Amino acid sequence: MITNTFDNQSKAIINPRDKENAPRVDACILTFSHEIEAFVLANYDCKEIGAFWFATGKTPIYGFDYKGKQFAFYKTYVGAPACVATVEDSLSEIKTDKYVVFGAAGCLNKEIARGKVMVPTEAYRDEGTSYHYAPASDYVRVRNADAVAKFMEQNGLPYVKGKTWTTDAFYRETVNNFEKRKADGCISVEMECAALQAMCDFRGLNLYVFFTSGDLLDAPKWDLRLKEDKKKGTQNDVGHFRIALELARYVAEE
Repeated sequence: MITNTFDNQSKAIINPRDKENAPRVDACILTFSHEIEAFVLANYDCKEIGAFWFATGKTPIYGFDYKGKQFAFYKTYVGAPACVATVEDSLSEIKTDKYVVFGAAGCLNKEIARGKVMVPTEAYRDEGTSYHYAPASDYVRVRNADAVAKFMEQNGLPYVKGKTWTTDAFYRETVNNFEKRKADGCISVEMECAALQAMCDFRGLNLYVFFTSGDLLDAPKWDLRLKEDKKKGTQNDVGHFRIALELARYVAEE
């Protein structure tokens, strides 16, 4: 069974390559949005510092300076297996132990999460990838949730902490399973968090993750920064990248 898959007693057949001359960065930021990728390339002085290849083609990794720090950035893929694989591949192209991941998620409890950044504290393992990186359990703890929440607090962003439901099968989010996860305290549903956290724990990396769902309400400090945005509150809201970038700077300076 998949719950018996974790094996730390023998070597993996394929491992990420260690490239000695890979550039060192303070943190790496991942987006799922092609529009955010285009925005970053148009508005920051990006240089390609690495790349990896899937059957779908080349995925460039870009580097840029921001407020005295050096960051990497790339567009990842939706879904636990592919998203985790991009991080594994990036380990051959850059040197860092900090990964900031953000994206839209379904909201399971709008009464407490509507209009807020969702900071996951634990991820329910309703996918397959995490079972190759950690022993079987219902949840994996999101280790840096408190650091992400502290950043949101200090920057005047409304947020809520809670469990998330990571699933491979978004077309099989049934009513019964929805009710079970909500009753268990999950406030969001997405496709990558449990696997990313399990992989980062296994590789000794730090994951900083947050989700958005709808407008970020009651956040005057950030509303001032986002006046020019035309896609506010959507998956392609470039304001979410700005939050991720400031979060990356925050954790790089800790």
